[in-house]
Amino acid sequence: MSNYKAIRELTKKLSGQENVFTVPRIYVQYTGDLTTAILLNQIVFYSDKSKRKDGFFYKTYEEWEQEICLSKRQVRYSTDKLKELGIVETKIKKANGAPTVHYKLDYDKLVDSIVTKCHFPSEQNVTNENDKMSLSLTESTTENTTKNTTRDIVADAPALPFEEIVSYLNQQANTEYRYSTKKTQSLILARLKDGFTTEDFKTVINVKCEEWLHDKLMNKFLRPETLFGTKFESYLNQKPKGGPSNGGTSQNSGQVSNDRSGLDW
Repeated sequence: MSNYKAIRELTKKLSGQENVFTVPRIYVQYTGDLTTAILLNQIVFYSDKSKRKDGFFYKTYEEWEQEICLSKRQVRYSTDKLKELGIVETKIKKANGAPTVHYKLDYDKLVDSIVTKCHFPSEQNVTNENDKMSLSLTESTTENTTKNTTRDIVADAPALPFEEIVSYLNQQANTEYRYSTKKTQSLILARLKDGFTTEDFKTVINVKCEEWLHDKLMNKFLRPETLFGTKFESYLNQKPKGGPSNGGTSQNSGQVSNDRSGLDW
């Protein structure tokens, strides 16, 4: 038995299985520090356990400290950070006769944020803030093409395959995106400047439609912002599951890989 497994078994025996918790690495990437990732992990756990119809659940600072070893100051700091990210809402309500902080998770916003912001882990600086509690999460600008004006992009439109690419996406993914929007054109233009071709765009669309089209959680990410971002090359090199893709209509299109390889889960 390895040292890791031996120590883990020892802690289970001494403290009990319920006192061992695992924090997904992607939570650390998303929040920017381990302390906030730990709190987020527990909020996600309790988010659907409440009997309240409004989705709120409550925890006292003493309960947080006993459960996840975070002080009142750490919990307040991390809660404020999660609120700034827009994925947690808090209200002071009475619990057992005393004013207590209640928490509510915006599940859909969290899923959307993880997919869009943690698509590219290298774009974030992540620090472990155990004592200093200093915010050091920074996000780099992923598209230099945002410096282009709308006029510059539209002027190039006749020579660029914006309409062909977006129309193909709409056809394969049953969507209705417009090829004339500045954001979509910026994404396509950036990939074209990287040397990718129209056929490369269609290949990416086919591969991700095959993987996500029939997945109720993931099919909403069949959109230009996700498909044509800086992870485009990774998608292009992803192997289709069912052989040559036909835009998500293969027999295997409903089967989604457990590891979500396209998203770095």
